[in-house]
Amino acid sequence: MGREKNWSEWSDDKRKRAQYDYRAKNIITSALSIDEFFRISQCKYAKEIWDTLQVTHEGTSDVKRSRKHTLIREYELLRMNNGESISDFHKKFTQLINHLVDLGRKFEEEELNLKLLLCLDRS
Repeated sequence: MGREKNWSEWSDDKRKRAQYDYRAKNIITSALSIDEFFRISQCKYAKEIWDTLQVTHEGTSDVKRSRKHTLIREYELLRMNNGESISDFHKKFTQLINHLVDLGRKFEEEELNLKLLLCLDRS
């Protein structure tokens, strides 16, 4: 790719896009810890920064799909352990459901209530 023209030779549209990119980069980087900043410090554009952070924290679509399948299997096999308090089990259940919802799984309230009751230890 050739050398960029001087700022003064840029079209109005290109200048405007560059300003938006600069602002977006500033907004994103101002919210990052120093470790996160170093992770994205070589990125040239805001979109590159965003994509890098998204893959780092959310994973690729393949990773998300795999994670979702793993959590669904965990949900299917979920049972309350002997000696586990209802409070601890409910916390574990809620965390699992929240992770699945974050990955796009939808639940009806009736389904969740029934699952919770079926998972409880008889004692």
